Amino acid sequence: MAPNRENRRLASPILQSPHSNTNKPSGFHFLAGLTSGISTAILLQPADLLKTRLQQPNSLPLLPTIRSIASTGLLSFWRGTLPSALRTGFGSAIYFTSLNTLRQSVARSNILRPGATNTHSSSLPKLSAWANLGTGAVARAGAGFVLMPMTVIKVRYESNVYAYKSIAGASKDILATEGLRGFFSGFGATAIRDAPYAGLYVLFYESLKAQFSLLSTTLPLPGQSMAASTSATINFTSGILAAGLATAITNPFDAIKTRIQLEPRVYRNVVQGLGLMVRRDGWRCLADGLGLRMGRKAVSSALAWTVYEESVRRAERVWKAKEGAM
Repeated sequence: MAPNRENRRLASPILQSPHSNTNKPSGFHFLAGLTSGISTAILLQPADLLKTRLQQPNSLPLLPTIRSIASTGLLSFWRGTLPSALRTGFGSAIYFTSLNTLRQSVARSNILRPGATNTHSSSLPKLSAWANLGTGAVARAGAGFVLMPMTVIKVRYESNVYAYKSIAGASKDILATEGLRGFFSGFGATAIRDAPYAGLYVLFYESLKAQFSLLSTTLPLPGQSMAASTSATINFTSGILAAGLATAITNPFDAIKTRIQLEPRVYRNVVQGLGLMVRRDGWRCLADGLGLRMGRKAVSSALAWTVYEESVRRAERVWKAKEGAM
């Protein structure tokens, strides 16, 4: 048992205490989140575009939708990239910064499992399951509210219901026709989708990382010691599985949110929108875009969290080295 404990200690470049110094420069958490969000948004924009098209009213099946978009050129799959990158980039930055602050506050309040310490792949303090669920939900709901205007513009850009040419033009049209409320169309459905999704994601993500980290101490890869195994692999694998589970649970609210944001005068709120969708299109419409959303969320969340955690991990090595030199 001693070698495993020693290997686990060597494999962790992060402080093992829940009172880690990951909250030192909060600006870095913002920058790490911004970088991960923008990169994943640009990379996965075609999947996001297709998901929106499949969820809009009277949508075509997947293959005809792909052919329709491709007929105007391959670059058409990246329609809406700018609002998507701004929304996802700054949304991730706000989310990761606030999540880190919340988790550090909860850790200092000792809302932890007795004797809990970080797993070797984590750059954040290890909290209880309820604390993971709560901090993830609160951080995502806050970020979603701040970025809601850009979310509405992004969805309308991606659909073929509107013919917006620029973010400024879209903003003027929404303000003129719907007022300030138009920028927050679908916030209820978005919050109901995002808060549970983020909470469940953090819960599943941290639980899966703990299990994979434990496995890596007993089943090292061939030709590698546990100390040499990559935490990025654990984080990425955990992220894919966590996103898939959380997405499957929350997809109905994503479908409702898209309808409200595209046709706010028809789909006025979550309850009325749900009833109207079911009457018009049946219960199956709540699963519209599920496959694409699961695939996109799995890859985007895994990439975003891996880039974020590895950025923080590398920065902490520098901070600790500087502290040791002083």
